Amino acid sequence: MGTWDIGPFDNDTAADFADSLDEAQPGQREGLIRGVLNRTLTATDYLHEAQEAVAAAALIASQCPTGQPVDSGYGPQSMMPELPQDLRALADEVLAKVTDDSGLVESWVNAGDGTRWLAMINGLRRILNPLPTTDVPLFDLDV
Repeated sequence: MGTWDIGPFDNDTAADFADSLDEAQPGQREGLIRGVLNRTLTATDYLHEAQEAVAAAALIASQCPTGQPVDSGYGPQSMMPELPQDLRALADEVLAKVTDDSGLVESWVNAGDGTRWLAMINGLRRILNPLPTTDVPLFDLDV
């Protein structure tokens, strides 16, 4: 696999996935994204589509309230449809599985790159599944 940086589209496999999204009809793009996430989640051996799944998760995260646009020159150039909310939980679950696969983190030549890649994944997870905020006081001070 050709990997040149830690971004979700900074490898040959994810860049090819972006090309597939660009070549697909607009109505087919959600299915491609959902498909790669489902196949990665149900994989029982090597995660063959992990890089595509990370890229798909980044596209989903980009549509979240605190998400950032995918601005990689290797990402899709076509407009993505508005993706359903249920994909957020699926993407988060897939990213958890990807980070549990130590082989993916350890495969980096420079260990620091693996750590930075893992931080990028965890950042996507925080966007996809933010901690709930509440306006409930911790203590009731009415005495």
